[in-house]
Amino acid sequence: MSHQGPSSGAGAGWVFFAAIMMIVLGIFGIFEGLAAIVRDGFYHVPPNYYININTAGWGWIHLIISIIVVLAGFALFQGATWARLVGIIMASISAIANFLFIPYYPIWSLLIITLCVLVIWALAAHGRALAEA
Repeated sequence: MSHQGPSSGAGAGWVFFAAIMMIVLGIFGIFEGLAAIVRDGFYHVPPNYYININTAGWGWIHLIISIIVVLAGFALFQGATWARLVGIIMASISAIANFLFIPYYPIWSLLIITLCVLVIWALAAHGRALAEA
C-alpha cells in the first residue's frame, strides 16, 4: 500500500537531501583521509589518547568509509533498497569514526557527526519515499 499525499513529497525531499549529503560528506571525508595520508603533520596527535592510531591510519579509515558513503549516496538516486541500509550503516560508522577523531580535529568532527545523524534520520524515517516518488 503506497501513501500518496503531501508527506510523501517531503519524505522524498529528505531522502534526496540525504543522498546529496552522503555524496558531499563522502567527498569531504576523502579529502580528510588524503590529507592525513599524504601530509603526516596535518593533524595534531593528542598525547595520551586512549586510541593509539597514527594519522595515516586514521586517513585510511576515513578514505575507505568515505568512498563507500559516496557510492551509496549515488545508489540512493536510483531508489536502491540496499543503498538505504548501507547509507544508515555507513553514516553510523562515519559518526563513530568522527567521534573517535574529535581530539584530532574537534569542530570538523562534530559537524560531520551532526550531518551523519541527519542522514540516518532521513533514511530511517523516509527511506522508501524517493523510490516511490
